[in-house]
Amino acid sequence: MTDPAGSLLLRRARLVPVAGPAPQHPVDVLVRDGVVTEVAPRLGTAVGLEVIDLDGRWLMPGLWDQHVHLGQWVLRTARLDLGSVTDVASTCAAVRERLAATKDAPVVAWGHRPATWAEQPTVAALDAVSDTVPIVLIAGDGHHGWVNTPGLELLGLPPREGVVAEGEWFDTYARLTDVGLGGDASPAAYRLTMEQLARLGVVGVVDLEFAAPVEAWGERVAAGADVLKVRTGVYPDYLDDYLAAGLTTGTPMPGCGPRQVFSALKIISDGSLNTGTAWCCDPYPSGAVGDGEPGAEGVNYGAPNYSAAELDELVGRAVAAGLEVATHAIGDAAVSMALDVHERWNARGSIEHAQLVRRADLPRMARLGLRASVQPAHLLDDRDPTEQNWPDRTERCFALRWMLDAGVPLALGSDAPVAPLDPWLAMAAAVHRSADDRDPWHGEQALTVGEALAASVDGQGTVHVGMPADLIALDHSPLLPNRTETANGTTPLPPHRTETANGTLDTAAAAAHLRAMGSALTVIDGRVAHTSL
Repeated sequence: MTDPAGSLLLRRARLVPVAGPAPQHPVDVLVRDGVVTEVAPRLGTAVGLEVIDLDGRWLMPGLWDQHVHLGQWVLRTARLDLGSVTDVASTCAAVRERLAATKDAPVVAWGHRPATWAEQPTVAALDAVSDTVPIVLIAGDGHHGWVNTPGLELLGLPPREGVVAEGEWFDTYARLTDVGLGGDASPAAYRLTMEQLARLGVVGVVDLEFAAPVEAWGERVAAGADVLKVRTGVYPDYLDDYLAAGLTTGTPMPGCGPRQVFSALKIISDGSLNTGTAWCCDPYPSGAVGDGEPGAEGVNYGAPNYSAAELDELVGRAVAAGLEVATHAIGDAAVSMALDVHERWNARGSIEHAQLVRRADLPRMARLGLRASVQPAHLLDDRDPTEQNWPDRTERCFALRWMLDAGVPLALGSDAPVAPLDPWLAMAAAVHRSADDRDPWHGEQALTVGEALAASVDGQGTVHVGMPADLIALDHSPLLPNRTETANGTTPLPPHRTETANGTLDTAAAAAHLRAMGSALTVIDGRVAHTSL
C-alpha cells in the first residue's frame, strides 16, 4: 500500500501564477498530511518537518496527463519504433533490419501512420519480409494493426489483404499477451516508468488502458508500482466486474489507497482520422483514406461504433451506478451524438479527443459541464493527414480557442503512446501548433502559455492553501521563456527573444522553452517523489 501522506516545509519558493495572482516575492509553503496548509513570506521552523530550500525556484501544481494508456507506454521501450517511416518500403526495411538484429524473433512495432501514403499497407508486403516469423505493426493512432500471415494465424484471425482495424483490432490487441507478444508490463516496469514521469513533473495520470481487470492496480501497488496518482477507467467489456466490486467514480481501486481510484466508463464511439473511420457530418472527399468504403453508394462518412440506442444503454447504466462517462468522439457527428446522449442522462464526465467539432456544439458542451479532454500533440502528427482527408474543415480541428471561449473546461493529455507522455510537449503544441518550420497550423486556435498550464494541473491553479500537496519546483518559470529567473531577479538570455517586432508572443520560442522544462523537485501527497536539488 502507498505510504500515508507526508508533511514538509518548502522555503523560498516563487509561485507560478497559473490561474490567479501570485506574490511577487518568494514565500514559504507548509504542507501537513498531504495538504498545503499555509503560504507566507516567512514561516517558523516546525519541529520534526523535512525542510527543503528552493532557493528562488518556481513552484506550481504538479502536471496531470488526462488520457493515457499507461500499460502501452510502459511497453513502448521493447517495441520497434516506426514513428519516422514514410511509406510501405521504409516500413518493411525497418522490420527487415529488426529481424536481422534479433535473429528472427517476432516483431512487434508501434508508430506507422499511413493515412497520407500513396501505397497502403498489405499483408503481402509484410509476407515478403517474412512469411515464417510473426510481425505485428501497431498503427500510431492505435486503431489498426498491420499483420503478416504468420501473425494472423498466431492471433487466430482469418486471411485478408489489408489491416485489422477498429473493433476487430481492439479485440485482437488484448490477445497479444496470450500469444507471447505482449512484452514486459510487470510492476517493476510500471514503477520505472512512473519514476521517469515524476522527473518531468507528472504527478498523476488518467489511465484508460484497454484491458484493465479490476484487480490489476491492486497487484501493481502491492509490488511497489505506486509512485504516481492514477485514475483508471473501464471499457464496457469489464464494466460488470467493476460494478460487482462496488466501484463508483472516486473510490479506491481494490487493494489500493486513495492514490489509485476509479474514474469513468470509457466508450469509443467512433474511429479515427487516420483510418478514415472517424464519424463525420460531411463525407470524406474523393481520394481520402477510406474513400469508397463505409456508407451509402460508396461514400465514406466514417461510422459510429454504437447506435444511439446502444450508447443510451451504456451511459444509462453508468449514470445509475454513479459513474462518470468518458466518451471518445473524434468526428463532429460522433461529438454531436455523444452530447445528445450525455444530455439525455445528465451524465458527468468528458468528451475525449473532440478532434473535429461544430462550433455550435461547444456552448452545449459547456452548459452540460463536460470537459474537453484533448491531446494537442496529435495535431503535430495529424496536420498533413487532415489537410488530405478533411481539407474542407481544417479550421474546426483541435479548436482549442473556440472551446475555451465557449466556456468548455479543457484537460490536456497525450493519449500515450499515440503521442509521448509529456505534458510539456502537449502544452507546447497547444501554444505553437507546429512541429517544424511551417507557420502555426490555424494559429487562431492556439492557447496562451498560461491557459495551457491551467489545463495541465488538474484544475488546481496557482499554489494555494487547501490544495493537495502535489507540487513541482522548476529552475525557470514556464511563463518567461526569454529569461533566467533567480531569487534576486531576472537576467535576459541574449540574443534569444520571445517577442516579435509588433510585440506579440513568439510562439515558437515559447514552445521550445516549454519542451525543455523538467522538474527539479516533484512532491506527491506531501512526499518527495523526485529531486535533483
